[in-house]
Amino acid sequence: MRDEQDLNLSLPRKAIVFAAGLGSRMGAISDTLPKPLVKVGGKPLIDHMLDRLAEAGLDTAFVNVHHLADQIEAHLKPRSSPKIIISDERGHLLDQGGAIKKLMPVLGDEPFFICNSDSLWLEGPKNNFHLLEDAWNPSQMDILLLVAATATSAGIESAGDFYLSPDSRLIKREERSVAPFVYAGVGIIKPQLFSSERRTVFKLAPYFFESAKNGRLFGQRLDGKWLHVGTQEAIKEAEDCLIKNTIQ
Repeated sequence: MRDEQDLNLSLPRKAIVFAAGLGSRMGAISDTLPKPLVKVGGKPLIDHMLDRLAEAGLDTAFVNVHHLADQIEAHLKPRSSPKIIISDERGHLLDQGGAIKKLMPVLGDEPFFICNSDSLWLEGPKNNFHLLEDAWNPSQMDILLLVAATATSAGIESAGDFYLSPDSRLIKREERSVAPFVYAGVGIIKPQLFSSERRTVFKLAPYFFESAKNGRLFGQRLDGKWLHVGTQEAIKEAEDCLIKNTIQ
């Protein structure tokens, strides 16, 4: 963890961890267990993410809940680092964009991290949250995403999401093509992007693509190996990667 004197106050100190999804691709597992509490390597997915945030020195994590919300709340209650603030979506699922909009009054004007609760990776020599902080340049960027190599990530069933230009700008994958990089479920974003948004339920991805068209969507390559845990089958693949990494 960085020393307190090295922390730049213009960098994100807060994160939104998205944990409200239905987890339908997990099949019957998600009928009784919310996806963020699915264990990989003996630890719930959401704890993998929150532990990374704590290691990076983040102060506060807002966690939105909807599906089997009581279980997630009870699980997170004992945690103190980072500080957990629950954003309750029991009444209505807002999607990721709507989850951000709901939290705008408490997020303030500083950029913040966005984190999928099922984003998991084998860390390389460098802390990936610190890599994002080091790369963040608000004069050039509206959004900075952590991206991983499509070909070497585990559990990937897609054709990738983005091309990465020499100056680190992200370009959306074209139809019927294969892109070398996939969004790894973590990024930094400016709250000002949502200041004129009037909808309460909306997706986040269109904001990525609009920022890409404007030349203000950038990417930071993940240092390590991304483990996408989207299905039951992917749980074993991710655990095999963790075991292999442990014995090396």
